Amino acid sequence: MPIPHTPLLWLAALWLALGIAAAAAPAWLAAWQVTGSLIALTATADALAGRARRGRINAEREVPHALPVGTWQPVHIRLTTSLKHATGWLRDRHPAAFANEGLPLFFDLGRDVWQRCSYRLHLTERGRQRFAAIDLRLRSPLRLWQIPETLEVSDEVRVYPNFARITQYTLLATDNRLSQIGVLQRRRRGEGMEFHQMRDYRQEDSPRAIDWKASSRMGRLIVREYQDERDQQIVFLLDCSSRMRSRDGDLSHFDHTLNAMLLLAYVALGEGDAVGLSTFGHDHPRFLPPKKSVATVNRLLNAVYDLQSSQHSPDYLAAAESLLKRLTKRSLIILVTNIRDEDDDTLGPAMALLRRRHAVTLASLKEEVLDEILAAPVVDFDAALTRAATMEYVRSRRRQAAILRHGGVRMVDVSPRELPVALINHYRALKRAGAI
Repeated sequence: MPIPHTPLLWLAALWLALGIAAAAAPAWLAAWQVTGSLIALTATADALAGRARRGRINAEREVPHALPVGTWQPVHIRLTTSLKHATGWLRDRHPAAFANEGLPLFFDLGRDVWQRCSYRLHLTERGRQRFAAIDLRLRSPLRLWQIPETLEVSDEVRVYPNFARITQYTLLATDNRLSQIGVLQRRRRGEGMEFHQMRDYRQEDSPRAIDWKASSRMGRLIVREYQDERDQQIVFLLDCSSRMRSRDGDLSHFDHTLNAMLLLAYVALGEGDAVGLSTFGHDHPRFLPPKKSVATVNRLLNAVYDLQSSQHSPDYLAAAESLLKRLTKRSLIILVTNIRDEDDDTLGPAMALLRRRHAVTLASLKEEVLDEILAAPVVDFDAALTRAATMEYVRSRRRQAAILRHGGVRMVDVSPRELPVALINHYRALKRAGAI
């Protein structure tokens, strides 16, 4: 059904004004009738000509099929037409969960000339996402009407955890600028735990690294070079329960967890370690055995990109028992969750069970909103109640963390945004200390 455009509305307003004048002065009646007939005939002819333009515009959507969550991404639409000239607007039916910038888009096409229109989407949900169609509003030849048309141009994309952080990390590591994102610089090569090679002494080497027996045999100073131990295993034990659904900003705690896991996996693989994954707290737990191949990052991406937090409560003890049945080699197990005071029944026993055979780190995510509530002024009774409840929650959380630390559990207790860098620094510190 054609939609009246601005010029037609102006003509209708003019005709209405003539009608008012004709009511006041009958001499204008004939002019009003003629004008009305001309407008009606012109509008009808223009509507018919506009409807004949349907099906004469083609569109192709250009969007990568793999995208990182939490980022703004461009979407391009390529238009062509067999008409001599076509103008109008379009709106893309992108996934409803994503905010857009730039829609609707104006187009102005000529025959055998293509036009590329672009807008941006903010990706806030992982998984398979579908672009349904493109809605056009094509101007009629005299621009009195907008002719609606829907082009069935469907596309499906996969939104993954934010693998763009890996590129940033690689670039900064290449230029030795990791401190810019908070990653602590490692001690220089030669001070690890595992013997690597013998080599000639250099001026910057520590005298403690000199092998005096080898130096005596060779007639020159020789040092023993060490490196951090390799061929170890890192296994992420991910909580997918309801407590990971909290949001700080655009992303949930679970999304931040997956982003951190992906970045640390990339770092660990670069250190020569194997990386695996186990999930719990949802209907269909997933397990990936530790691997150290170059394809491991892709395996992790494909294993978790559509994984969502559930409405279930976590059972840490059952998750620990299940994981122990699958791991035969000593590993560093990194449990990522959000601790509560009600975790006493299963979390403590689960940590004790895992620590019998493995190195264990508990990474707990702090809600940033708690600090905001405590920092806000108390202006009324409701605010006072909220502040009191928040303080009690924070105290109980700290009490639970203290109990776990007293039991020998290593903890990383940070906000979701700080988790990637905190885990990298923690992992490297453990490797340097030979604690894995």
